[in-house]
Formats: sequence, structure tokens, C-alpha cells
Amino acid sequence: MKKLINDAGDVVGEALDGLTRTCAGIARLAGSTTAVRADVDEVRAAGQVTLLSGGGAGHEPAHAGYVGPGMLTAAVAGEVFTSPSVDAVLDGIRAVASPAGVLLIVKNYTGDRLNFGLAAELARAEGIDVATVVVGDDVALAAEAGAGRRGLAGTVLVHKVAGATAATGAKLDKVAAAAQRAADAVGTMGVALSPCTVPAAGQPGFMLDVDEIEWGLGIHGEPGVERADLRSAAAVAQRLVEAIADDRGIGAGQRVAVLANGLGATPPMELSIVADAAARCLTDRGIVVARIWAGNFLTALDMSGCSISVLPVDDALLAALDAPTSAPAWPQTVTAVEPAVRQAPPASDGVAGTLNGDDPVRRALEAAAETLISARDELTELDREVGDGDMGISLARGAAAVLAECPAYPGDAGPAAVLRAASATVRRSVGGTSGPLYAVLLLRAAASLEEGGDWATAFRAAVAGVCEVGGADVGDRTMVDALAPAAETFSARLPYSSGRQALTEAAEAAATGAAATADIRARLGRSSYLGDRVLGRPDPGAEAVARWLAAVAHTLDG
Repeated sequence: MKKLINDAGDVVGEALDGLTRTCAGIARLAGSTTAVRADVDEVRAAGQVTLLSGGGAGHEPAHAGYVGPGMLTAAVAGEVFTSPSVDAVLDGIRAVASPAGVLLIVKNYTGDRLNFGLAAELARAEGIDVATVVVGDDVALAAEAGAGRRGLAGTVLVHKVAGATAATGAKLDKVAAAAQRAADAVGTMGVALSPCTVPAAGQPGFMLDVDEIEWGLGIHGEPGVERADLRSAAAVAQRLVEAIADDRGIGAGQRVAVLANGLGATPPMELSIVADAAARCLTDRGIVVARIWAGNFLTALDMSGCSISVLPVDDALLAALDAPTSAPAWPQTVTAVEPAVRQAPPASDGVAGTLNGDDPVRRALEAAAETLISARDELTELDREVGDGDMGISLARGAAAVLAECPAYPGDAGPAAVLRAASATVRRSVGGTSGPLYAVLLLRAAASLEEGGDWATAFRAAVAGVCEVGGADVGDRTMVDALAPAAETFSARLPYSSGRQALTEAAEAAATGAAATADIRARLGRSSYLGDRVLGRPDPGAEAVARWLAAVAHTLDG
């Protein structure tokens, strides 16, 4: 187990201390792991209903991240995935007790219901007016199954609705009714791509194969209701949305708010993809997506996966969701539901035309592109060992773009125009380091041909361009270690042998140069941070050059 913690027994308190350091409006209740609004006395004096929620830790930013004006007054945390004790909840109720009353928002887990429920009874015996709303938004479980439906990420929307209502000065029964209405309407379902590891346990709660996912899981690392093969984000979002819409009876014409929630280890990129897919699926069903958010709202430690929550809304619920709050974990409200697209200015380079299939330059470009696509995984793995692992993917993406666009390159304008067009394709389609280097390689070769140079001169000019732009030279463990000897060999052999033979020998020189990089420490690029650890493996950039140059030589020799 690898975690950035000090001691497994102190993670909850230390995490809360970190939160209070970074969020000035949140304090820690002395002697407990309860987060409370620093201005709680002012809330009481204003006669507002106060809100208390919580549960086991491990769901950050829930629940302490939702403490603040417009949301919770306090959040009590137990140990990881463990309900807080009755006394901890009772202390939290006492800390926020207001003449207007206290509303408890509880997720439907047996431990939470028992501990929050008994604490509420004890608080009432002390004369504190307490109401309780229980959230069971998990549509993966039948309502009558076991202890009933679990409380999931939809609870966060209930927090927001209740907090906004309380901020208006509404009485306890009105605040409770608004929260209950949201709790009854919201539906959530999740999917896990990996298990999570509780710090005190030190091992995952369950195991999944690399191509498996778990449908309908809870938020405590417990397995779901079905295990199946990995699917695309669109397929996952569709199943989750359809399950929620069918269960909650959400149909065409209804407005909804959507929460695409990460479970702790899912990158923001993937959550954005899921959010977009969910919105498209809802729209296809005729459902109006009035609000949508994506991010980590209620997690399960380091679990990879997501949940989707859908809340049918009207004007009153939308107003509550849009009401201001300074709770640190609540995101900016987004009202736009269609992807915003702005047209890019037209490209100024490249001339449309036709490049015949038997044109030597087209044959060379296609041979190089096909080789880079077929070698994608090998180059990616090699780059993963010595760099950041994206080179094979980037080159394959650019190669695919060249294959798609080269039939429309301006063949009638000559080889230089074709190379310029290819440079523009690479420049548009390949990012990272490879994109500009290959773009300048093609561009400088084109410029040399336009100035009357032959192919040997163009090759040398291309390599010089890469050295100039990339700041590399032979011996720096880069693509130059394959390009430079190839260009030199081609120029030296061309006067004495055919162009095809010179190109074949140039490809052999590139392969020799690429192999030699296995004994060179890197001076440039991400490999330079690894020191001697790169030794024994060739530079992936040089290896890529050797492969596509060999493919070009073989193609033009036929």
C-alpha cells in the first residue's frame, strides 16, 4: 500500500486539520473530528436552522467540504468508512444547536441511521428541536432489498437544497420538507474500475481484472451488484442514465440537474467525458439538462470509477441549486448544456490538390505512416520506460492524419509542396515534442527543394532544422542520433550508387545510430531526468526514425 499518510490511525484528524488550514471559514470542534462553521454563533443569532451531516471518512471532499454559508453548518466524521459514534454526533448537534432547530441529513446506512438517530433522540431530550432526512438514492438496489437503498453522491445535492432553504430563514419543517423532496427525487448509480484500499486495512476490499468493472457499488469499497467487461465511457454513461431515469420515472420534457461524480482516482479528463456522455444520453431521451457538474463530490478513497446522479428539478429546486454558497467543495454553477464551439480561423498554409497513388513521395509518406501506426504499442512501451509514454501514441495519431490527408496534397505543384502540406498535417495533429520536430523536418526539406537543392541537400537541411529547433546534436540521445548518420550516409553514397541503394544504406546507418543510443545518457527531454536508468534501452525517438526510414527504403526499392 502506498499512501501519503503518517499513521493510519490519525488520517481523519490530520486531514481535517489540513482542511481547516486551507479554508478559513471552517473550524474543528475541539476534541472531535467534526468540522463546523467558524461563524456558527452568528448563524444561531440570525435565527437560522442549522444543518448537520456526516458519516465515515474516506469520502472527501464530503462531508466537511460542504460546510459553509449556504450549505452545512457542521459535518461529523467517523473513522474511514465507519459511522461516527453517537456521542460524536450528539456533540455536533450541541455545537450547532439553534433556537430555530437542527436538521440532520443522513445517508441510508445502518450505522449512520443508528448513531445519528440515537443522537437525535438524546438531543431532543435536552430540548433541542431536531429533524432528520434520510437519503437513499442508490437505484442499483431494489427499495425493499436488505437495509434499503444506500445513500450515495445525490446526498450532496440534498445538502445544497437544504442549505439554500435554511439560508432564507425558513422554519425547520420547511427546510426538512425541501431536503426530503430532493432526497426522494434524486437517483444515483455508480461503477468501479478498481477497488479502493482502506489505510488501516492495507489491501483492496475486492479485486477486479484489468478488463472488468463493477456495476452498482456503494461508497465504502463494497462490491456492487454485477461484474462485467469493461465498456466505453459512452456505454457506461448510457447504462447509468437509463437505470436512473427508468427507476425515477424521469421522462421527456422534464428538467434535471446532473452530477458526474468521481470516486477518488478518476482523472478530471475522464469525468468530463462521462459528463458529456450523460448529457447526450439524457438529451436523446428528450430530457432537458438544466444544470450539470463534473468532479469529485463524494468519493471512496482511491477507487477508480464514477457515479451519476440525476435530480428532476423545477424552478424552486433550481433556485436552491443556484443559490450562493462559499462551501469550498461546491463547484461553480454551469447553465450551458450544449458543448460550446467557436470556429477556428481557416488555415493559411497548404493548397488542395490531388496526389497520385503511385507518386514516390506519397508512397514514402504512406510507408512511414503505416510503420509508425503498426509500431505504436512498441514505441509507447519503450517511451514509458525512459520518458512519459506518449510518443508512440502521438506519432501514430499524426501518421493516421497523414494517411487520411495525403491523397489531397498538391501533387501537381511538386514534391516541395507535398512536404509542406505534410508538415501542416503533422503540426495540426501531433502535440508534445514530436509534433514540432517532425513538422520542421518536413518544412526544411521542402524549403531546400524549393531553392533547387537535391534530395541529399534537402535531407541535410531537414536534420539541421531539427537540431536547431530541438537544441540537440549527435550524442544527446535523441532522434538526431538516427537522423544525422542517415543524412550523412545518404549524401556520401548518392554520387556513387543509385538513390534507392543510398537510401537503403542510410536506413542501415539510422538503425545503427538508434541502437547506439542504448549506451548514451540523455541530455535533453524527460529521459534526461532518469540518469543511468535509461541505459540499456534505445531512445524511442531514434528508434522511430530507424523504423520509418527502413520502411521508406523498402517501399521505394520495390
